[in-house]
Amino acid sequence: MNIFRLAGDLLHLGSIFILIARLQQTKSCAGISLKTQCLYLLVFITRYLDMFLGFVSVYNTLMKAFFLASAGYIVYLMRAPLKASYDKALDSFRVEFLIAGAAVFALVFPHKYTVLEILWSFSIYLEAVAIMPQLFQMTRTGEADNITSHYVFALGGYRALYIVNWVYRFYSEDDYADYIAWVAGVVQTALFGDFFYIYFTRVLKGKTFKLPV
Repeated sequence: MNIFRLAGDLLHLGSIFILIARLQQTKSCAGISLKTQCLYLLVFITRYLDMFLGFVSVYNTLMKAFFLASAGYIVYLMRAPLKASYDKALDSFRVEFLIAGAAVFALVFPHKYTVLEILWSFSIYLEAVAIMPQLFQMTRTGEADNITSHYVFALGGYRALYIVNWVYRFYSEDDYADYIAWVAGVVQTALFGDFFYIYFTRVLKGKTFKLPV
């Protein structure tokens, strides 16, 4: 594992800790897309089934278990104790199209034609677009609190670091190629483009995240 992959993993962990802390401290899930969180839960379930079929390393197992458990916990918080603060009307993105599209791509362009590899490919394609309901909700409200902005930035930053990790591995390892992850990762990072611009020009300068009118 190289430093870029490790940094990406730590930023991904950080994004989840930020979100859970935000939900627990404010006792509200206002501004958070439940649909995005459900998509991430589906991503982790379909990607980490192999955790029960073989052992890679302690680090690998702990990370997979954490992502599965934390995603489930976040969905639970939003659907049970914090349900009253959830605004379904704002969280209106049609996620069925994202799921169907990821399924089609996984069947047509899988890593390999086995059940686990098709599910893995599906999770990669779905993760690439899972943030869209959250970004869509932010465009509808036109703003977001700073903690939510930090959460979304950490999610986008983690994937951007993974791209650097792939470039590093491409030049340092023989015969390294992972075209599905590469293409999906670039698409995923590109979706954060406008958000990154506003984050750097407003939030990091002490202002609130607010879309230009």
